[in-house]
Amino acid sequence: MLGTYFYHEIIRKTIISFGTLFNDISIRHTKSDGSILDETKVGLSYGPMQKFLTKIQEQEQLTKSIAITLPRMSFEMTRISYDSTRKTGVTQTFKAVDTGTSKMKKVFMPVPYNIEFELNIFSKLNDDALQIIEQILPFFQPSFNLTVDLVSSIGEKRDIPIILDSIDFQDDYEGSFQTRRALIYTLRFSAKTYLFGPIAESSDGLIRKVQADISSGTDTSVAKREMRYVASVDPITADPSDDFGFTEEWSFLPDSKEYSPTRQEDIWLWIIIMNQSMKLWILIVIL
Repeated sequence: MLGTYFYHEIIRKTIISFGTLFNDISIRHTKSDGSILDETKVGLSYGPMQKFLTKIQEQEQLTKSIAITLPRMSFEMTRISYDSTRKTGVTQTFKAVDTGTSKMKKVFMPVPYNIEFELNIFSKLNDDALQIIEQILPFFQPSFNLTVDLVSSIGEKRDIPIILDSIDFQDDYEGSFQTRRALIYTLRFSAKTYLFGPIAESSDGLIRKVQADISSGTDTSVAKREMRYVASVDPITADPSDDFGFTEEWSFLPDSKEYSPTRQEDIWLWIIIMNQSMKLWILIVIL
């Protein structure tokens, strides 16, 4: 089974979707009369906190050219872990239509995984960082649902909860007055996503017709059937993507027959029980 190539880009899509939540945040500086002095869009990059902190500190003298523009944000994926609380049956499957070929596909239920992220906010002024924080926190209570197209080939879109786990604050103030200051807010998130395995062609056809026989009692060994219910799609050749209706049929069957799934017809079922020499003989005759 291992070795079959497939790549749905689910982890990549989850990382990109997480980053798009924070790519349109800006801060404002105002005058004493309340008018806007300037407005700056906060930059966002993928990378670890240490990379950007080193960039800030590698030019210690404030008189030198710009090392990095603050405020700024960075994020990275830090961990992937299995979530047993959302586990489903390992053999459970469902059918889906390939959006490209319109053929039926058999898909195993996805495996639940948690992807953990770390969002870092760098700022020189505390007020700038607080503006960014207040534009993020109200949307997480503590989760925010994000719709991700997990498997594009079958149109599998799911709402992925993004949960805010913790918030940490760091003020890198130690050192001389010539050292650049860095205020760092660290927000940790967990994305409850799903990973899909390979998608195979469906080995069986579509269910277009169902039939149910209704008995006169709950004990099916002695109860006789009284009624049959049949439901089918209309037209019977319809596919899942077609516009179709349903046809329902009810019929009374007081004939004591039984339906044979193998022969797909009603049959008489006679059971003769004989007791001979303390032995039980059962003769089943099907006509």
